[in-house]
Amino acid sequence: MAAYCKINFLACFLVAVAFSGMDSAVAARHLLQQTQTPAVPTLPQPTFPTIPNMPKVTLPPLPSSLPNPTLPSSLPKPAGLPPLPSLPKVPTTFSTATLPPLPAATLPNMPPIPPIPTAIPAFPFFSPPPSATSSTSP
Repeated sequence: MAAYCKINFLACFLVAVAFSGMDSAVAARHLLQQTQTPAVPTLPQPTFPTIPNMPKVTLPPLPSSLPNPTLPSSLPKPAGLPPLPSLPKVPTTFSTATLPPLPAATLPNMPPIPPIPTAIPAFPFFSPPPSATSSTSP
């Protein structure tokens, strides 16, 4: 029932879409058959104000040579910092762990699966019943 309603709705929808496009097709055909195109009105062109000229900016000249910075030959060492802590020693060899043996898993006995028959069974066909009138062929 639901499938019938969906198909019926779809058919009605397609018919409605086909009829809705008919008016635009008739209008397009009417426009194509006209000998004279309708005149397009001309709109007045807007006038924009002119952009003012920007003043020219002059930059000062770059220096021809820049002074080279120099680093001091030796930096003063801070005197009051404690020494950095040392990292603890990490062992390089690890002991091997042995796991206990797992118990043997036993599965329950499965019933045997019967084979799938591949031969088609034969159905006896009965002869048709005798007819009430006998027809003789000439």
